[in-house]
Amino acid sequence: MSGVEAFRTEVRDWMAIHLTGKFAELKFRGGSGEGDALPELRKEWERELAAGGWTCPGWAKEHGGRGLSVAEQIAFQEEYSRAGGPGRMGHIGEGLMGPTLIAFGTEEQKKRFLPGILSGTEFWCQGYSEPSAGSDFGNIKTRAKLDPVTGDWIVSGQKVWTSLAHLSDWIFVVARCEEGSIGRNGLIFLLMPLSQPDVEIHPIKQIGGGAEFNSVFFDGARAKAEDVVGQPGDGWKIAMALLGFERGISTLGQQMSFQQELDLIVEIARENGSDRSPAIRQRVAYAWTGLRAMRYLAMRVLSDDQSAEARREALTYKYQWSNWHRDLGRLAMDVLKMDANVVADDPRRERLQQMFLFARADTIYGGTNEIQLNIIAEQGLGMPKEPRGKL
Repeated sequence: MSGVEAFRTEVRDWMAIHLTGKFAELKFRGGSGEGDALPELRKEWERELAAGGWTCPGWAKEHGGRGLSVAEQIAFQEEYSRAGGPGRMGHIGEGLMGPTLIAFGTEEQKKRFLPGILSGTEFWCQGYSEPSAGSDFGNIKTRAKLDPVTGDWIVSGQKVWTSLAHLSDWIFVVARCEEGSIGRNGLIFLLMPLSQPDVEIHPIKQIGGGAEFNSVFFDGARAKAEDVVGQPGDGWKIAMALLGFERGISTLGQQMSFQQELDLIVEIARENGSDRSPAIRQRVAYAWTGLRAMRYLAMRVLSDDQSAEARREALTYKYQWSNWHRDLGRLAMDVLKMDANVVADDPRRERLQQMFLFARADTIYGGTNEIQLNIIAEQGLGMPKEPRGKL
């Protein structure tokens, strides 16, 4: 047995022992459309993972991780998802905030914040999008003004579509710190506690019934001087680096969740006779091949291939998976037939209904289809930016 296969066995065995008892309820929960499901039990599960040494396993040992190789990190993500591991409440801290602090933070910031992420006791959310600055990230309006007496930054503005803000302890915020600056210039990257009186969090009810997204309002809220990552003006650079971490190893775990959804669709199609339709069979085959293509792309991006071609291909990933997943939701509803329109006490049907509703947003958040195509054209193919015409 190879080293990676032995490691897979270790992960499988640990999950089989620990994802039981009170945690059995968490199997396959917290996915598409129910990111706020069973939050307290999922936070407790984070602490269970931490006790077993399974939080932040890809971090270097000097920062508290296991220092796993890329192959081992992929194996962990796949076996975790295969076992039904729930959506991670600590994903933002482990996958985004932690790596950003390791790359750009001061030693004091690392000492303060990394232990809480590792132990599953402090949870983070992401303060990027605003009502007028979603895909157009350079249009940020939230302001950060320096307090000359304390050195703190006083923040005013609004962030929106903030996942799990109501269940988080901290938020990292990109704000405009230079008066008159526009676009990517004059931005600052701040770490802010959410438990302060000048922060209000308003849940946003979703079509599927959940409320995992929020609007976060800052009305003179404060970020301490020591909670600036990098220097004032470095906000764009750090924010973009963080997004690079977002498209890392965890994409393989995402694909395992997609495979489980596809398997469920096939299972129901066989039960209700939908599999006898040539059109349905063709769409299932298309979904299967599309998922395999995503895996090969992700594996290449995560490899040591630093060629220009590999870097260009990486730009296509968000566009690829979001459109694939949206189409999978449509396939699920067509396989369910009339049952797709009925709310019933059937967890399989409910999972696919939630996936269909939530997947409609996949091609919008994180950069709309149109923005993704612009990125591919400009950064991948070297095409000039299209000048904006006058209305």
